[in-house]
Amino acid sequence: MARKLIENPNECPITHSMNIIGNKWTSIIVYMLANRKLRFGELAIRIDKISRKVLANQLKEMELRGIVIRESYAEIPPRVEYSLTEKGERLLPILNQLCAWSKDIELDMTAEKTN
Repeated sequence: MARKLIENPNECPITHSMNIIGNKWTSIIVYMLANRKLRFGELAIRIDKISRKVLANQLKEMELRGIVIRESYAEIPPRVEYSLTEKGERLLPILNQLCAWSKDIELDMTAEKTN
């Protein structure tokens, strides 16, 4: 089932962005796929708090939105790998900035607690 999107009648760019990446798992999946291909099981292990059903649904949604590529290989057992599209890779600098911001905020909060 597709998640409900935020209505955006004024075409706000932040609302549009959050409709693409604003759920709980998309940014984490993108970050895990940075500069590599991973199989479904590898993603499930690296993101241990996500259920396999939710991971499968997120990957399908991300594939439909053009963020990930799903490559299946005709092997026994079947092998499926996920990687980022160019659109997905363009999210990486933004996520890296969020990580840096988060570390800065954490340092600020730690300093406030000690004062």
